Amino acid sequence: MKAFAAASLLLVASAAPALAQKLPPFGGPYPPPFTETLSNTIPLEFGMDAVEAERALGTPLNYIKGRPGDEVFLTFRDLGGSGLFPSKHRLYLQFRKGRLAGWKGDWGHNWMWQ
Repeated sequence: MKAFAAASLLLVASAAPALAQKLPPFGGPYPPPFTETLSNTIPLEFGMDAVEAERALGTPLNYIKGRPGDEVFLTFRDLGGSGLFPSKHRLYLQFRKGRLAGWKGDWGHNWMWQ
């Protein structure tokens, strides 16, 4: 009986079409490189001003410290999560001479794993 079940499973599996990705045609549209398909990219560019960075992130920037033009801002990004607990990730933005010079994500201390 086990042999019959295995044989019927093999027949059903071989009848289904293969769903493998096909090669692109010569000179035709090529798929994007792997690095362009990543979902963890941030829409920031060096040299943006504070208004452009705020618009690109879609969240307001909160002033932390610094003189005008050389500030550090903080924004809170909701990058998903389990749905049971809200997930707010901090992103610090460093501006020099009014332009974005760098950023750093800070995930903070996870209180659940103490």
